[in-house]
Amino acid sequence: MRTRDKELESKWGTICTPLQMLAPDEKMRKTQTANIEGILRIIQSITSPKAEPFKAWLAKVGAERLDEIADPEKAMERAVSTYKAKGYSDKWISQRLRSIEIRKELTDEW
Repeated sequence: MRTRDKELESKWGTICTPLQMLAPDEKMRKTQTANIEGILRIIQSITSPKAEPFKAWLAKVGAERLDEIADPEKAMERAVSTYKAKGYSDKWISQRLRSIEIRKELTDEW
């Protein structure tokens, strides 16, 4: 994978850094690890058809976030639908959104 993507190869040390973790044999061994951004970058470079559904999902989410930048109300609608999907009541959601707005106003004033 690294040989196919020259940019990935050049940044591999910053994308996947060794971290000591407990191995199945109970010894601490250095393992290649990555944060979420690094994992998503690695997934982008995979050329397998099995990776395509995940890449399509990433593109969809990216487009949604760009739409939310253009129209912040869409972000609020997404937050409400996410809270509802998690089972929160409408009253709780309303209070949560109000508290977020109050906190933003307060930090802007500071």
